[in-house]
Amino acid sequence: MTDTVFLNGAIAVKEKKLLGDRLLRLAECDADGVLRALNEAGFGGGAAGDVEFLCNAENAELDKFIREYAPTNADREYLLSPRDFHNAKAACKARILSADPSKMLAPEGCVGVSDIISAVASGEYGKLPEELAKAVKTVMETDGITGAEIGAVFDAANFSHLAGTVGRRGILKKLLTGRADMTNILTAMRAGAPEEAARLFVTGGALSADVLLKLRGGDEPDIKEYAKFYALCKEAKERGKPFTEAERALDSFEAEYFAARRYELSGREPFLYYVFRRRAEISDVRIIAVCSGAGLDAREIKKRLRAV
Repeated sequence: MTDTVFLNGAIAVKEKKLLGDRLLRLAECDADGVLRALNEAGFGGGAAGDVEFLCNAENAELDKFIREYAPTNADREYLLSPRDFHNAKAACKARILSADPSKMLAPEGCVGVSDIISAVASGEYGKLPEELAKAVKTVMETDGITGAEIGAVFDAANFSHLAGTVGRRGILKKLLTGRADMTNILTAMRAGAPEEAARLFVTGGALSADVLLKLRGGDEPDIKEYAKFYALCKEAKERGKPFTEAERALDSFEAEYFAARRYELSGREPFLYYVFRRRAEISDVRIIAVCSGAGLDAREIKKRLRAV
C-alpha cells in the first residue's frame, strides 16, 4: 500500500499542471489556437503532435501513475478494469464479424489486451478473471447475439466484477453505488419496455428494480440523491430528445462527487479525485478540439464540457 502522506505530496505537485480554468479559455480559441495553448501549458508532457496525440500521451502518463501509486488493488481495479470489459467486448465483436479489433480497443486495463484477444480466439476463457470469462463465454456461445446484447452482457459483468472488488463499505462502494443507480435510472427511462429495462439493470446500486420501474410511469418515489439526474432523464424523455445531458452527468459523476467535497478529502480520496479530475480534463480537451474544428460557438462548446 502506498504511503498516503507521500502520495498526497506527489499529487499536490501534479495538480499544478492541471488546466483548471484554462479549459474555459481554450473553448474560445480556434483549432490552431487550441493546439498552441496546450503546448504552452505543457499538456501531453512536451509530446509533438495533434490534439489527439497529446491526449493519448496524457492518458498514458496517468495510467502509469495509477499503476504505480494506486493506494490499494481495489482502487486500481475500479480505475482500470472497466477497460478489460470494453476490450473483451471489442475482441468478441471482431471475432464474430471476422474483423480487426485494433481500432475498437481501449488502452490496457488490468488484463493484457493480447491475453484477452488470445482467450477469445482460443476459447480458453478460464485464463481471464471470473466475471470477464463468464461474459466472453456467454457472448461467444450464444448464436445470433446482437451488438446491443453483447454490450449489455459486458456492462452487467463489469458492474458485477466491481461489486465484488470494492467491498461493502468505503469510498469505492459509494462511487459504485452512485454510478450503478444512475446507470439504471438512465436505462429505466430510455428502454423501450419495462421488461427490457429490467433485463438491462446492472448490479451494485441501492435502488431496487421496483423503484426504478416506477420512474418510467411518472410515479416518482423518493430518490432525493438523484433528483437532478432524474430530472435530466425525464426532460429528455418527455421532449423525445437524446439523453445527452444525462449521459454527460453520468460521465462526470465521480469527478463531481469529489469536487463537491474537495475541502473534506482524506486518506486515499485525494488520489481518486486527482485521477477523475484529470480524466475529465483530457475528455474536455478532446471535446474542445472537435467542436473548435467544427466551428462551434464558444458558448456551445462550454455547455458540452464535463466536470468543470
